[in-house]
Amino acid sequence: MEREPAVYILASQKRGTLYVGVTSVPVGRMMQHRDELIEGFTKRYGVKRLVLIEHAETMDIAIAREKQLKNWHRAWKINLIEATNPTWRDLALDFGLAPLSPTRITR
Repeated sequence: MEREPAVYILASQKRGTLYVGVTSVPVGRMMQHRDELIEGFTKRYGVKRLVLIEHAETMDIAIAREKQLKNWHRAWKINLIEATNPTWRDLALDFGLAPLSPTRITR
């Protein structure tokens, strides 16, 4: 897979739980999140929908942007997402990934 430094935001649903991450292989990282291969926050909270991705020239730039976004208030992140993706469409579809299947909530 080709290396493309990028920072991204995943969401559990529209205005749901958010996760900010950085990667050098966006498609591979999205597949890991979707297949729940990464233990931790995204797996625990079902955060799989790619709602924002920003490509960077270098990993250093992507990492700096990730740190910046992680320090932002939630409302600022929502505004950033909605500026380019107002419907919270799953952008992973643009990379050829299959649509997420609906999940049942059981209690």
